Amino acid sequence: MDIATIIGIVGGLGLIITAIGGSNLPMFISVPSMLIVLGGTTAAVLVNYPLKDVLGMISIVKKAFFSKVEDVKTVIPTMVDYGQRARRDGILVLQDVVADITDPFLSKGITLAIDGMEPQVIMKILEIEVEYIKERHKSGAEIVMAFGVYTPAFGMLGTLIGLVLMLQNMDDPSTIGPAMSLALITTFYGALIANLIFLPLAGKLKKRSADEVLVKELTLEGIISIASGDNPRIIEQKLHSFLIPKLRQSAFD
Repeated sequence: MDIATIIGIVGGLGLIITAIGGSNLPMFISVPSMLIVLGGTTAAVLVNYPLKDVLGMISIVKKAFFSKVEDVKTVIPTMVDYGQRARRDGILVLQDVVADITDPFLSKGITLAIDGMEPQVIMKILEIEVEYIKERHKSGAEIVMAFGVYTPAFGMLGTLIGLVLMLQNMDDPSTIGPAMSLALITTFYGALIANLIFLPLAGKLKKRSADEVLVKELTLEGIISIASGDNPRIIEQKLHSFLIPKLRQSAFD
């Protein structure tokens, strides 16, 4: 679980509620306002995206809370170890480790290398898979971003509705308060939900995607090097190019 995401959302809500004050909190609860913001936003997103993509967003959003991308620093020693085994005993020796590999991408790449495919062919196959991962993640982040964009818009729409109701009943002072409350609280909901939940989640998903793609590209480079029979030191040097200098630790030092 990503504790930063939880702390950010819960902490943000907690600070806002504290600023409002417990005794004033009931004044900020409005079911009609929430229906306008969340209902209208969901409807707009459904118009913009296919239903299956919107439903699929749920599994992608989980990555912001529960997904943990493998550290690239742990991938490099693994690839170097596989390279040493393959160079010493032949590529077929890696058949013994394929069953223990939990990453489907790495398992597929090593299997292709064991099958004797040319490095260029392996690269083409795995690059297509990486591109698919990018597009899938991009689609999920875009839908979450759409929620963040539409939410304030429907907050403003709720404000207009409240003002219209208020202006149509100016002769009845008892209706001015509820109508004005609807107008202001709807804008509050739109701004809060967009800026504390949807837009930050979209940013987190983009960062998760970038981290995962980096690991996949590093893994791809390692697989190609192993299939090409590169020296393990060369493999390590190639993979270190994916890291900033201070994170580069050699297994041969």
